[in-house]
Amino acid sequence: MESNGTTNHPADCDVTVQLSDCGRQDATVVFETLDRVFAGCDMPAPGPEQAHDHEPTVWMATFDSSARREEEPAPPQLGAEVTALLTGDHQAVAEVEKALGGLFEVRSATSVSGEHEREARLLLAPR
Repeated sequence: MESNGTTNHPADCDVTVQLSDCGRQDATVVFETLDRVFAGCDMPAPGPEQAHDHEPTVWMATFDSSARREEEPAPPQLGAEVTALLTGDHQAVAEVEKALGGLFEVRSATSVSGEHEREARLLLAPR
């Protein structure tokens, strides 16, 4: 197993989560909720919100699927549906997808599997 060099865990446990079709508040809700389930490997701190700035099109963070925490977060409150794209090792993506399914209503899910990587697209909604 290969290590990502910045932490002491296997790189194949990392799952990149990209959120789109949402604003800063809903992206923060999803990422903070995932961070309470898994250790956030690379979770950028949101900058100050400014009315005149454009929001990013895609929000991105990476989570270590092998570092599952014992804490079960309360059901998060989303303001609108959020599209999530998960990318990583087959098992790692399955772990994050399962966690998201327990926290949010998943209205649709599609996935594409390659030889070493899996990509899953989920439409998350509040429960």
